[in-house]
Amino acid sequence: MIGATTEISRIMAYLREYLGINSVWDVFRIVIDIMVVAYCIFLLLRFIKDSRAFQLLKGVVVILIVAFLANVFNLTTISYVVTAFLKVSPVLLIVMFQPEIRRFIENLGTQTLRELFSTHKKTEYNEVSSMLDEVVAACSLMSEERIGALIVFEREISLGEIIRTGTIVDASVSTQMIRLMFEPNTPLHDGAMIIKNNRVHAAACYLPLSESLSISKDLGTRHRAGIGVTETIDCVSVIVSEETGSISIAVNGTLKRKYKPESLKRDLLKLLVKEDEPSKKINKILKRKGRDDE
Repeated sequence: MIGATTEISRIMAYLREYLGINSVWDVFRIVIDIMVVAYCIFLLLRFIKDSRAFQLLKGVVVILIVAFLANVFNLTTISYVVTAFLKVSPVLLIVMFQPEIRRFIENLGTQTLRELFSTHKKTEYNEVSSMLDEVVAACSLMSEERIGALIVFEREISLGEIIRTGTIVDASVSTQMIRLMFEPNTPLHDGAMIIKNNRVHAAACYLPLSESLSISKDLGTRHRAGIGVTETIDCVSVIVSEETGSISIAVNGTLKRKYKPESLKRDLLKLLVKEDEPSKKINKILKRKGRDDE
């Protein structure tokens, strides 16, 4: 009993000396401190996940690993070079990440506390909604002008094999750019546009054609390609008919036709934003009513 008391006293002395813990409040203070810092790091990583800054961040991690190994194996020259680089790296990181840092701070300033600490990705919803505004506007213009278009949205399963058949674009989504890319007789108009992470990732991509015999005979190759890619991959296709100007959505091998701009954005939001219940509902609607609308 005396030994246990002595051990507890030694632990408490250690906590007071090295961690500054003198009361229960100090424990809560340290926990809160760690949680706030961890959550800020999580927000920063989530914000830069799909940006150029994330690739640079991975490069910095590699340099830190090299510095650690150089010290372990006493590689003097490498250690000196890496140490010299690390001394100026804070300034370099601020210069290189300046646009991302500014957007991150602006993003924090525009969110309420509820949105900031919510588990639901309100930021993701807003980004997808803004991107779809451009897509829907472009589809409406192309529908009026009878310009054929095929746009595929990547979801959980990568479209890497299909992307390799086209041309990498990696540009922001805009109405004008989508309209220009599908302009007849231009280099990228033939094939599908791939939208990944809310950006136009590739264009002029070739898609597998559906072999389903139940597809209406009045649908051409563009519609068969839009349906075919969704039969094996969980992506979403938007097709604008060159002959009729009709706008359609293909998902899970099923086609729903004759969309208006308002309903097009509504259904795409439900399909692209990670909200389980709405997505399940819209998938059921498309499966049940898709062919009835043909």
